[in-house]
Amino acid sequence: MSATDKKSKQAVIAGAGPAGLTGAYELLKHTDIHPVVFEESNEIGGISRTVRYHGNRMDIGGHRFFSKSQRVTDWWNEIMPLQGSPSLDDRLLHTTDKPFAPGGPDPETTDRVMLVRNRISRIFYLHKFFDYPISLKLQTFTNMGLVRTIEAGCGYLWSVFFKKPETSLENFYINRFGKPLYRMFFEDYTEKVWGVHPSKLGADWGAQRVKGLSVFAILKDMLKKSFSKKENIKEVETSLIEQFVYPKLGPGQLWETVADEVRRHGGEVITETPVKEIHIADNRVTHVTVEDARGRRDVPCDYLLSSLPLKDLVRSIRGIEVPDEVKRIAEGLPYRDFITVGLLMKKLAIDNQTKIKTFANRIPDTWIYIQERDVRIGRLQVFNNWSPYLVKDYENTVWIGLEYFCTEGDAFWQMSDKEFIDMAVGELAKIGIIDPADVLDSVRIKVKKAYPSYFGSYYELDRVKAFLDGIENLWCIGRNGQHRYNNMDHSMMTAMVAVDHIAAGNPDKSAVWSVNTEEEYHESK
Repeated sequence: MSATDKKSKQAVIAGAGPAGLTGAYELLKHTDIHPVVFEESNEIGGISRTVRYHGNRMDIGGHRFFSKSQRVTDWWNEIMPLQGSPSLDDRLLHTTDKPFAPGGPDPETTDRVMLVRNRISRIFYLHKFFDYPISLKLQTFTNMGLVRTIEAGCGYLWSVFFKKPETSLENFYINRFGKPLYRMFFEDYTEKVWGVHPSKLGADWGAQRVKGLSVFAILKDMLKKSFSKKENIKEVETSLIEQFVYPKLGPGQLWETVADEVRRHGGEVITETPVKEIHIADNRVTHVTVEDARGRRDVPCDYLLSSLPLKDLVRSIRGIEVPDEVKRIAEGLPYRDFITVGLLMKKLAIDNQTKIKTFANRIPDTWIYIQERDVRIGRLQVFNNWSPYLVKDYENTVWIGLEYFCTEGDAFWQMSDKEFIDMAVGELAKIGIIDPADVLDSVRIKVKKAYPSYFGSYYELDRVKAFLDGIENLWCIGRNGQHRYNNMDHSMMTAMVAVDHIAAGNPDKSAVWSVNTEEEYHESK
């Protein structure tokens, strides 16, 4: 990829998240089109950014870098190589992380590298830890107790022979785990995330995120590992992977690096400048209107790659009549918003009771799913375990993130920072994970439109897609750009496919919309 003095055409890209920045990088690499990225906020990376606070770094939502797409894997390695390991299979099967130097970074590594991390995620339920995905170990049954174990076994066998019609996410889970296990490990957490009972959510969310996960898949994985030390990464259900790669300074580091590369090779990445209007003539975008501190200005474009939320995209269209049905459906598309509380702790009130050796006997988890019914927290991240470099004083403090799901404007969203942080600290203390006296510092981060939701007018989305596809040079990419709960790699792939089609002069959008709907793309966070 090399910089050029003058590109013959220009692409405007709305949003500097994974999809938008991937699109800009790919355009520079494979076309003679000049990309200009406009980002509303002053941050790079969207929900995949890294938040800095008092010397510590926070990963918003937690991002495992793992993909079954070799193209995405190679792309990550091109931007931030992992030392001494050329292939994904080698990376995931051989941990190459070295011990960390006391009091600071490992002097043998550079900043722009990926680390290999062990994936350890557990469920906290009944004030006990359960493996996630649920394992069939003796400890699981001991924690559940005899009665719950018998009920779970009978419920699963019933689900094997008596399948429910998959008209809801609830039925989707019951068909794969049985009703008792669904009630224990999926029902409450799902409602926390979406604010809607799983019986009201579509089964296609499960098909997209956890299609391959079931009791049968867990048994199959256990048997494979019993007979073979090496596994084919592409055959492993994503929910069952045991290692992943991760940027040394968090996911935002990768996207900040990509933005730097785009600028270095002649592209533009402009923050604090949202796209406000999209002007159409003869079924093509002719220009967009952006707004910055100096006011509004028009920017011509030959192509528009949009990762704007679809409701915002439709609202911004000028020059053509948007059908009332399209407006109604777009306006009705639901989203789930997100709040993280970062707590800097002297220590946690729980110790490591696993066989995994950890520094100062801390718990080894990257994140913990909180299934307790009497608290609203959904998930807990331990940033020390994502990368020690996220923590300013790794040896003497534990840096954690408490994740809550809400809707913009609701009671959670409207609470003051102090009120919300006090509530969050009280919840973790209530379930025995921390002692409030050990809190050293705290911060609250809000994220709008973090999760496109699968209810409401979502099931009429095809009408919006058909209308937008009629605008020849408009390409909808990314999680919000397609209103699909994509993983980061899927968002990247939508941009890659869009650029492939632009480079080939192919105006067909169907392949871009099909990313993460076809069988080969199904994965789980």
